[in-house]
Amino acid sequence: MTKAEIQQQLIERHRTFAQAILSLSEDNFLFAQPDKWTAGQQLEHIYRSVAPVKLAFSLPKFISPLLFGKANRASKNYEDLVSKYQGKLAAGGKAPAPFIPKPVAFNTQNQLKDKLLRTINALNRSVNKYAESELDLYILPHPLLGKLTLREMLYFTMYHVEHHHKAVSQSLNK
Repeated sequence: MTKAEIQQQLIERHRTFAQAILSLSEDNFLFAQPDKWTAGQQLEHIYRSVAPVKLAFSLPKFISPLLFGKANRASKNYEDLVSKYQGKLAAGGKAPAPFIPKPVAFNTQNQLKDKLLRTINALNRSVNKYAESELDLYILPHPLLGKLTLREMLYFTMYHVEHHHKAVSQSLNK
């Protein structure tokens, strides 16, 4: 997938997710299956997950290799990255503490949606400073998946929002 395709998917998938959450009634927004997050918490979790990715991409380009190194392998394709993530979840992988959302009030949904979409737009602006080849050169740490190339981190960000969109839908359809 090209950089432009990734950027478009990031916008579309996050916008679709946010609109789906905003379309929920207050009861559905606040509903949670036992030991699961509410739709509002899912939205908060996605924001908490995207914010550090945006921060990492907004650092000066020379910082990333100094902090995290460079890739010693080719980037996985989207399907392989998703498969790796699903395997980690199946093995019991969970969100680390900084990514676990607190309760989210219904009346904060628009503010949270705006914050998420602004963050996605800022991430996409930062992605523009990287050449296509640099997305496969530099790496970032992921708390569950380990070292990912910048391209893989963007793939994860694309998939992650869909994963939580599906979780909300499944929770409300049970």
